[in-house]
Formats: sequence, structure tokens, C-alpha cells
Amino acid sequence: MALEMKVPSPGESITEVEIAEWLVADGDWVEKDQAIAEVDSDKATLELPAEASGIITLKAEEGDAVAVGEVVCLIDTEAPNPNGGSQDVEDAPETYEGGDEGGDESAEEDLKEDFEDTKNKKNSEKAPQPKQAKETYASGTASPAAKKILDEKGVDSKSVQGTGRDGRITKDDAVKADGKPSMGTPGSGSRGESRKKLSMLRRKVAERLVSAKNETAMLTTFNEADMHAIYALRTEYKDSFKAKHGVSLGFMSFFTKAVVRALEMYPAVNSMIDGKEMISYDFADISIAVSGPKGLMVPVIRNAENLSFRGVEQEVKRLALRARDGNITVDEMTGGTFTITNGGVFGSMMSTPIINPPQSAILGMHNIIERPVVIDGEIVARPMMYLAVSYDHRIIDGKESVGFLVAIKEALENPIELLMDNDVKKALEL
Repeated sequence: MALEMKVPSPGESITEVEIAEWLVADGDWVEKDQAIAEVDSDKATLELPAEASGIITLKAEEGDAVAVGEVVCLIDTEAPNPNGGSQDVEDAPETYEGGDEGGDESAEEDLKEDFEDTKNKKNSEKAPQPKQAKETYASGTASPAAKKILDEKGVDSKSVQGTGRDGRITKDDAVKADGKPSMGTPGSGSRGESRKKLSMLRRKVAERLVSAKNETAMLTTFNEADMHAIYALRTEYKDSFKAKHGVSLGFMSFFTKAVVRALEMYPAVNSMIDGKEMISYDFADISIAVSGPKGLMVPVIRNAENLSFRGVEQEVKRLALRARDGNITVDEMTGGTFTITNGGVFGSMMSTPIINPPQSAILGMHNIIERPVVIDGEIVARPMMYLAVSYDHRIIDGKESVGFLVAIKEALENPIELLMDNDVKKALEL
């Protein structure tokens, strides 16, 4: 019996997916629950498990967009497993090495094969060979109309294969020619190139980024934070924190707690535009931008306002691992009221992060560099980080955006008082 495998729904709002990669070949034996394909939606890449064991027949190709509920493969559940083991010698079919009857049959088969080979060879010799194009002065010469088109495209006629008489370049050849900009005289190095279709996830991310730039009044405000206090806390408590909770005391918990505090102070930043209305939230679902194997992913820490330092670090680790391993679900990346992105892990010193729509603001963290700063009239070296908040000016005024970022700066520079209520061990649950 052939089992029809249909595309399951990855999420409520998703109507189609794209076959990113088949992990098995047509005709392979598959086991139940074995991952047979990776499928891309506009939110995530998911694995498609086999619903039964059997021989698989693929009904879609890599790169195909298929609707949710559409059949993508068949599994013959009654087919024998070819990997079940070889037959025993006594059970093997009998063979003939001699004897009149066996010899006659073998000879007859050999004659048939020889006859087919000879016939195929003769047919091949008689087959008309493609006619070679005649090389003349016209070869590679563009017609006036073709030359005009090639000049407009900036294409050298020497790079175009003419299909006209004696190799002349026709107007149609010029229209189809690749209009790449002229690169001057080629050097001696490699000039190869490759093309690869963008995944559905990458295309969706591109659309959302362009939409954010075009449909929001996006501005960015900058500040810097002295990370000395956080460095001191991590140096003193990171070992005991990891020993008790099994996760590292990183920067993300401090930033998440600082963002939650600032969102409570400036609720307009924790809002979104819906048509002619502004929706404000009394909770903080913080999206964390992470780099996954298929590109940028933004899992969400739900109700971050209720999490301790330990809770934030554990959730960040869990989501990062699931994104890295390709196990993140659509639900885990849906929603979010504010986003934090950390370009500093890649060495970014300063950037203007793009809003993650429909959210209204995003915080960009950057690398930490020791720089000379003035403290109490003295020049000292301190670990400094530039901060950037991009915001939608349609609902967030400059005063609110600047105040929001200053509130984050204050919390990072005075974490014991503003984030830990002056009790470090209680805040870190030590």
C-alpha cells in the first residue's frame, strides 16, 4: 500500500512551504520518523519526518513551492526492506555452469546481446552529426540593431555567441545577452561564479527588512555604556553561578533585564501600530536575533519581565541551541514586542539596526573595547560599548527614544542598585 505523505501545517498563518533539500533519494528505503526532507517556510526551516517505513517515491523537487496539505512523496509500506540482509547460500537460486540445456540458454542470450550491441553501434554511426558553424568574417559580428543593444547594455560582442548566419550576432542574441557591467580587461585569476536560489526564509527576511525601511519612519539614536560594573560582577560570581545553575552568567541577562526596566518606564517603545490604532503591551516578549545555519532567526523570550537572571540565561541558551540545530519552531519565533541584536559578537563597533516589524524599536549591542574615559577628573581605561536604538518615529518621539536608551545605559552602569535591588546573591539565586 502506498502511503501519501502530505505537507503538514508548520503554523496557523503559513499556507505553503518550499522543499529546501531532500535528505533521501527516490527509491530509498526509509524508516518511520526518519528525517526525509528539510522544508522552508517564511519563518523557519523544519524537518519532515517519514510517517511510515518503506520505499519512498518523491513527488516534488528541491526548490518547489508546495501548498500545505499537498502530497510530496509516496511510501510503499508493503515493499520488502532491501537492507534486510543477503540470502543464504542454500536459498540462493540455482545456477548452471555446464550442461546442454543451461549452455544453450546462455549462448542464446549472449547472441541476443551481441546483436543489440552491433545494431546500436551501427545506428550511432549512421546518426547525423551536428553541422559545424562555418567560420567567416561575419562570425561574431553584430548587426547594427544588435550592436546598439549591446552598447546600451555595456556588453562586449566577443562574449556573445551568435546564432545568425555564419555566426553573426542577431538582435535576439543581443536582447538575451547578459547585461553585466564591463569589468575592463580580465586578469589572469579565476573569474568563476555560481548561482543559488535564496531560501524562502531568506527571501522573507529580505522582504521584511525592505518593508521596515519603506513603511516606517525609522530613526536611530546612539549612546555608550561603561561595562566596568558588569565585568566586575561576572568576574566575582560567574563560577558560582555556573556551578549552581549550569549556564554562564553572560551579558544577555543584564541587557534583557535593563530593556524590561526601560520598557516599563517608556511604554510607547513597547507598542505597535495597527492601522489607525496603537497597541501597547503590559508584558515584555523579547526577541533575540541569532545567527542560524539557514540565516538570521529571532526566537522570543516570553514574559521576560517575570524571569530572573538565571531564567533569562537558561532561555537564551535553550533557544540558541534549538536555532543552531535547526529545531526551532515557528511558534518560538512568532510575536515579540521588542528585539535585541548583538552585532558585537562578530566585531561590529557601531551600526543602525533595522526594526523587526511589526515591532516599533530594536536595541543594537556592539563590541566592548577598552577606551580612555574621564572618571572623577581622571583619565582611566574602561570597557566601553556603543549602544543603538532604532525606532519608529510615528509613535515614538525623540524624547522617549533618548530617555529609553539612557535608562538602559543607567541600568548597565549601576546594575546592583537598578537591576538587583542591592542584593546580588539573591538576584543571582546563589
